[in-house]
Amino acid sequence: MKPSSRIWRTNVELHGLDVYDPTTGEIRSDTTDEIACWFIDTGYNEESFFVRHAYFTGADQPYKKLQRALKAEIDEAAWSTLYATVSRPFDAPSTGKIAVKVINHYGDEVLKVYEASTSVPQGAPSASQD
Repeated sequence: MKPSSRIWRTNVELHGLDVYDPTTGEIRSDTTDEIACWFIDTGYNEESFFVRHAYFTGADQPYKKLQRALKAEIDEAAWSTLYATVSRPFDAPSTGKIAVKVINHYGDEVLKVYEASTSVPQGAPSASQD
């Protein structure tokens, strides 16, 4: 008989960014094409943001811009795993919170903290361990 354990993994999907523009008094909505990068702290402790996942999005060939800025060759296969609007799956945070930081091409930065239960959700998959 193999013991079974419950797995709780999740991911984050980025849809866009809303930023308040104080010069016009309006909310400006950016699509993922207008977002330069986004980061996830999968164990946010409310004291500091620690980048555990980093992703880059946007139109305008960000791969070429990064390559030019670094003055180096970048492995295109590795880059493709970072050029995403959906994160890689990660384990439930021990802190019960995750934080997502998004930066658009204007340099506007938004940090959003999400509660994330550490208990296994109803209907989550089971896994056998040897």
